[in-house]
Amino acid sequence: MKIKTENIFEPYTFTSGLTVKNRVMMAPMTISSSDANGDATDAELAYYNRRAKSGLGAVITACAFVEPLGAGFPDSIGADSDERIPSLARVAESIHDGGAKAILQIFHAGRMSNSKLLNGEQPVSASNVAAPRPNAETPREMAPEEIEATIAAFGEATRRAIQAGFDGVEIHGANTYLVQQFFSPHSNRRTDKWGGDVNARMAFPLAVIESIQEAVAKYAEKPFVIGYRISPEEREEPGITMDDTLLFLSAIVDKGIDYIHASVGSFFGGSIREDDVRSRVEMIQEHIGDRVPVIGVGGLQTLEQVKKALEITPLVSLGHALIMDPEWLVKVKKSQEKEIFQALHRSKKDELDIPENLWNMVANAPGWFRVED
Repeated sequence: MKIKTENIFEPYTFTSGLTVKNRVMMAPMTISSSDANGDATDAELAYYNRRAKSGLGAVITACAFVEPLGAGFPDSIGADSDERIPSLARVAESIHDGGAKAILQIFHAGRMSNSKLLNGEQPVSASNVAAPRPNAETPREMAPEEIEATIAAFGEATRRAIQAGFDGVEIHGANTYLVQQFFSPHSNRRTDKWGGDVNARMAFPLAVIESIQEAVAKYAEKPFVIGYRISPEEREEPGITMDDTLLFLSAIVDKGIDYIHASVGSFFGGSIREDDVRSRVEMIQEHIGDRVPVIGVGGLQTLEQVKKALEITPLVSLGHALIMDPEWLVKVKKSQEKEIFQALHRSKKDELDIPENLWNMVANAPGWFRVED
């Protein structure tokens, strides 16, 4: 089917009953712009509000840690305590004021954190295996009671999101954080009920989904979506393969969920671990797209790229494109797509409502963004 520009603005209703007004969402991106307590700052609120005002169907926030040991970035937003509810409510309100639905991404960094961020505490994970990256700390293997408490923490974070006025949560089961660490044969070497073969390694993420579903059933009084973000593969050996992921996706969908959100560098890109050029996003869509909507993502910046992606998945999310140009969707609607910024312009810094910490990250990281004067 050839997607026309007007198709982008067709509404979509999830199984839960929540309707987004079009097919474009803002992808979750780390912005490290909260205060030291994990509360949202005015700059953070302005950033979300500005992009919501562009007409997006939904904004998915930066990942919020569900318990103190789950923090993975400096100045990240928290959903770990009832003291965070007023902050979360301000974030939801800033997005709603812009006219978009608000979805809180919730996560635990696991072994991808470090003792400096955790005030001297050792990071935790499924097993005591360090991440394959420079200077990675070896995590402490979580005790069974800690695992149960963390599963409950995801449910509690969901309750707080509901009470703060969000329209949904997205489980961050991607980018090598704790939920993925339990599914990965690289990071999960356990021999109890939380580890083993590919089916056994699904136990933790599926329990997290159940905990969240229980919170939604108990506390939500209006449609509330539950999404799951997934990284299809890992480069490591042993590591997650595409075959593993397809089995896992079937199990996730069997649990009942509103959407699957791919996490890949390129929507149309192939495998990162083998010689296979088939789009991982397209493979996910072919596998479970008739049962649950898939949100496609990955390097989508131009209108033509988004239209091409929407021929495959019913929804897309934009990341870099919305940092560089908050008016992306406005310009598309006005047939001004040739005026969309294709780079981060230093001269427009004061016009983009980008928090200072985020600006420093994206403007000074070689090769991450195209940066121009």
